[in-house]
Amino acid sequence: MHAPSPAVPDRPRLGLCCQFVRQPIRFRTTTAAALARLPRRGQLARLAEICGHNAQALLAALEFCRARAIGSFRIGSSLLPVRTHPAVGYRLEDLPGGGGLVERFRQCGAFAREHGIRTGFHPDQFIVMNSPDRGVVARSVADLRAHAEMAQWTHADTINIHAGGAYGDKRSALDRLERNLDRLPAAVRSRLTLENDDRTFTPSDLLPLCRRSGIPMVYDVHHHRCNPDGLSVEAATRAARATWDREPLFHVSSPLEGWSGARPERHHDYIDLADFPAEWIGLPVTVEVEAKAKELAVAKLRNALRGRR
Repeated sequence: MHAPSPAVPDRPRLGLCCQFVRQPIRFRTTTAAALARLPRRGQLARLAEICGHNAQALLAALEFCRARAIGSFRIGSSLLPVRTHPAVGYRLEDLPGGGGLVERFRQCGAFAREHGIRTGFHPDQFIVMNSPDRGVVARSVADLRAHAEMAQWTHADTINIHAGGAYGDKRSALDRLERNLDRLPAAVRSRLTLENDDRTFTPSDLLPLCRRSGIPMVYDVHHHRCNPDGLSVEAATRAARATWDREPLFHVSSPLEGWSGARPERHHDYIDLADFPAEWIGLPVTVEVEAKAKELAVAKLRNALRGRR
């Protein structure tokens, strides 16, 4: 697969993550508990309504990105809520008008491709591919398969996950992760990426596995600063870029209470320009802006970077 052309000449390409704070674009969800109170026909009707709304919201999000020259949009995993749940899960084809829903998501993918907007997914922490519990791994594989199908419809080229837990033995946990990755079908493997985290697995931990497996590493510089490993930002940037066969994907955020605060891993509303690596300026990479102010944070950071050039 190849990354789409950039939507704007600015480098790096900045990405908006999942939601909006000012724009009236909202994605809906539901819970298994709420659905369980309905008969199956009612469940499917409710899910069809929610999924149809989310297809419309996704197109609106992509249109917003095009209008504001935002080159990337991270799609929330609840686009199709509780899809793999053992009691209330479903196939899109099972929903009333399901075939039309698939076509609407494909239209979103076509829009993203036409306008050079990169899309991707970052599933929640319930996907743990290195768990010693085989049931957890099996459910993780099922969720990743579902994400891959959504990715095919929406032209997404990344499904980004964390490595998981250390379970008292980091080396064994990484070995188990590498073995379990072989269980994934090509539709998942071709999009899968691994991200360093703020507590357990550093870039130095993941880079050897990424090189051996051909799975790219998403470099999160904020996590690296919270969980350092001796690599400089420049060295980690260079090593992470080398794992990619398409445009690399990085993450940036700033600590809510500053680096001297009690919990520097918590994200601020905006990005402090001092936290954006100088090494990234001008690079042909995508940088997802992980900030609570969402589209406002992307606009503020882009303006600050243009003034820094």
